[in-house]
Amino acid sequence: MVPRTTNDTIEPPPRRPRRTARLAGCAALLAIALTGTSLAAGDGRDGERRPVSSAPVSPALLSHGDLDTGVTALQAHLRAQPRDFTGWATLALAYVEQARTTGDPSRYPKAERALDRSLALRPGNDQALAGRAALAAARHDFTGALRDAGRALRRNPYNERALCTRVDALVELGRYAEAARAADLADTRRPGVPVFTRYAYVRELRGDVRSARRVLAQALRSATAPGDVAYVATALGRLAFDQGAYPAALRHYARALAADDTHLPALEGLARVQAARGDRAAAIRTAEQVVARAPLPGPLVLLGELYEAAGDEEQAREQYALVDAWTALARSGGLNPDLDTALAAADHGDPKTALRAARAEWERRRSVHTADALAWALHRNGQDAQALALARRATATGYRNAAFHYHRGMIERALGRDGDARASLTRALDLNPGFSPRGAREARAALKSLEAAE
Repeated sequence: MVPRTTNDTIEPPPRRPRRTARLAGCAALLAIALTGTSLAAGDGRDGERRPVSSAPVSPALLSHGDLDTGVTALQAHLRAQPRDFTGWATLALAYVEQARTTGDPSRYPKAERALDRSLALRPGNDQALAGRAALAAARHDFTGALRDAGRALRRNPYNERALCTRVDALVELGRYAEAARAADLADTRRPGVPVFTRYAYVRELRGDVRSARRVLAQALRSATAPGDVAYVATALGRLAFDQGAYPAALRHYARALAADDTHLPALEGLARVQAARGDRAAAIRTAEQVVARAPLPGPLVLLGELYEAAGDEEQAREQYALVDAWTALARSGGLNPDLDTALAAADHGDPKTALRAARAEWERRRSVHTADALAWALHRNGQDAQALALARRATATGYRNAAFHYHRGMIERALGRDGDARASLTRALDLNPGFSPRGAREARAALKSLEAAE
């Protein structure tokens, strides 16, 4: 249970793809996802990828630490034992994890069909109900995830996946007090790496970075599987980066990559630290590795901004175009991408598209992240009076997020609230002076302009 009380340089494996090969790889991955819609218990491997999950799938599935190997083994097992309802539920969860790993939402319909098969074989089994909750959360249907997690827990109050998904759903719905209670309950019933990481995040959202760090350190000490070690070390790296502690972040990412040198969130985190420390060339090389294998919005926007900073507008535009392609793909797989759309479009696309997406997401979930996204989209559309109330809401929990304070400061500046703007922008840069390639640069420029006008 959770207790209630160097070397600061690292390079990823040297694999820098050529520009044409990288773009072809992104396009191929998107194309595969668009066409790969069969359940196909005999589907082959999709390359050498490892699990990237906020709640790692069972050790039985990942006996060799390789999600794709586990999927292949499960598929072979189910060909021989097609009435194994537990096997179908486990395969569904593996498909969900593959979708998160690769950015390929075509796995979600496969997961849904596998869950349907499990429930047809054994109606009401808690493994499949928990799988439905996890699938709903992965598709950003957090109301549905909360409902299905509750159904699974009524069947089995100790189902780890359902306990974790319940915390996730409450967090994403902005119901933080309930999420804290759910994390406490999960810690009482099923203490372990998946629960510890949720417990830490709930504390972080309330501004309690010290507790979050302590709990993640405990989770890392208890982790044994390479995927668990990589995941928790990456969470520690992100937490350190968000506080501007770059040497500590690098140490944690090094630990993650030592456990699994293909762990994409660790590579993305490494690219962000390299960019924040001014090593743009290394950051570009690392970010290119990430997007060549998983062209997701966050890494694509990061790489685009790095190209912009290097003066390569053409390659930057290509990254933002791939965000649009991923958005279309996500919708085809049943995933709601409105939050990703709002954030990317506000800075690198059509502000009206950003505002439509942010408003739609706000109707579904009222978390600090959606408050921030809607505030920023309103600002980009010149609606700063409405934006300010949401920007204040985004920063009200104590969550130490430099981008939130940057957005709030820019909105305050647009409203002529210069003193407030200086305080917010200073807060952003004090927290993390390199929080994003573009945002940090604009925050410094705005703060310099405000100080000159005094």
